[in-house]
Amino acid sequence: MRLYIDSANIEQIRHLNEYYPISGVTTNPSILVKEDRPFLELLKEIRAVIGEEKELFVQLVGDTAEEMVEEANFIMSELTGKLAVKIPVTEEGLKAIKLLSEEKIPVLATTIYTSFQALMAALAGAKYVAPYVNRIDNLTGNGVNVVSEIAQFFENYQLSTEILAASFKNVQQIHNVCLAGAETITASPDLIEKFIAFPATASDVKAFKEEWQKAYGIDLIHS
Repeated sequence: MRLYIDSANIEQIRHLNEYYPISGVTTNPSILVKEDRPFLELLKEIRAVIGEEKELFVQLVGDTAEEMVEEANFIMSELTGKLAVKIPVTEEGLKAIKLLSEEKIPVLATTIYTSFQALMAALAGAKYVAPYVNRIDNLTGNGVNVVSEIAQFFENYQLSTEILAASFKNVQQIHNVCLAGAETITASPDLIEKFIAFPATASDVKAFKEEWQKAYGIDLIHS
């Protein structure tokens, strides 16, 4: 499983990239706008923080396939390192995915609410599909089941497209989609930090430290 940060906040990205096993950063128009900075400048700074080998995702906003293709080539010319573009699964989006896959530009098919949307995107050539787990739940669906169905489709038809699950409100949803077959997930910084936050761990560490200091002194090296 690979883990991506769903954020454009430089300080949060810097911290998580230093401490956690991060594979890259996913952004979308809302995330970029929230930072209130020129978007290319911000994307270039994210690249500088995570390095050239970690993947950076940028969503396209064109209405037509031709506009999306033009935007994708612009992004590829302006940014360095490992990149992928995000494209919503609409008719125009599917056409753009087909065109960009011919150009060998990696695509994450996004805004996915059904397993059939994911299947169509995969058949069109998408490298990744992003089911919106919590948003599906909010529409009285079952996000984890959708992820499971996508995984079954991809296995049945021997498709190499990977599931990059997105849109979570809690760690349990992330846990469940990992079990359901998602190869990768993207999560907000606050959720990523909760992956290892467990009260008993902190109390155990404190107890171990106190017992050690009583017996041997300050720390391992200077005991």
